[in-house]
Amino acid sequence: MKVWRRPVNPARRPSESEAASFASHLHSRSRPPPYLSIALLILGAILVIGYLRAGQDALGSRLALSWAQGDVSCSEEVQRAVPILKAAYGNSMQKVLHVGPDACSTVSRLLREEETDAWGVEPYDTEDADRKCKRMVKSGLVRVADIKFLLPYRAKSFPLVIVSDALDYLSPKYLNRTIPELARVSSSGLIIFTGYPRNVKAKANRYGNSVKLRSANWWGDYFDHLSLEENEDVAKKFEKAAEKMSHIPHCQIFHLKPYN
Repeated sequence: MKVWRRPVNPARRPSESEAASFASHLHSRSRPPPYLSIALLILGAILVIGYLRAGQDALGSRLALSWAQGDVSCSEEVQRAVPILKAAYGNSMQKVLHVGPDACSTVSRLLREEETDAWGVEPYDTEDADRKCKRMVKSGLVRVADIKFLLPYRAKSFPLVIVSDALDYLSPKYLNRTIPELARVSSSGLIIFTGYPRNVKAKANRYGNSVKLRSANWWGDYFDHLSLEENEDVAKKFEKAAEKMSHIPHCQIFHLKPYN
């Protein structure tokens, strides 16, 4: 099985005569031992390390709580990761299809990038969407489609296809149809953002579908089952760019090669 992959200002010096006159007095009062200064430095270092770790633990707790409350969105993660995706994929980011809830906001974010055209597929109805999103649907920029069936695009219509917050709600029965269909309309790569499995209970989506958070090994085995290969070169570029930009992913990200 293939493994898929964190002082003190100086005081005035006394003159020799002053030193002599106070010698007997100072003799009775010894200087603080050197080890006291060392101990204070060590204590300070411990306090700093403790503060930093406390901040990291607090961040982890907030993320876990967000997952428990259903607040973490991998579609928002896509929007945060746009500069990193551009660094990793280069010219392939000139034409992108985003599939998943919040497609309107994700497409709007992608369109703000220079030399980037973007389209979207919203897997749920947009009855409650805002006016801007409804205009995007009316213009065809975003389409409403059930991703368990054929997508309304020809094969290899987009260099990149990005999917988020959609596959976590599908059973393997439907994943067998959906993921190959996503790969079909891509010519350069398929990028999948999924939630991390955690020891918390994630809420169902607004349509009552329960989320199924799966491990990286589970996804790796499933991609092998579908004969989809990881794009290791791009994955390394993405990780390097993420580290350079101090980006901490909140979702699992898989970089897959399209079908030939």
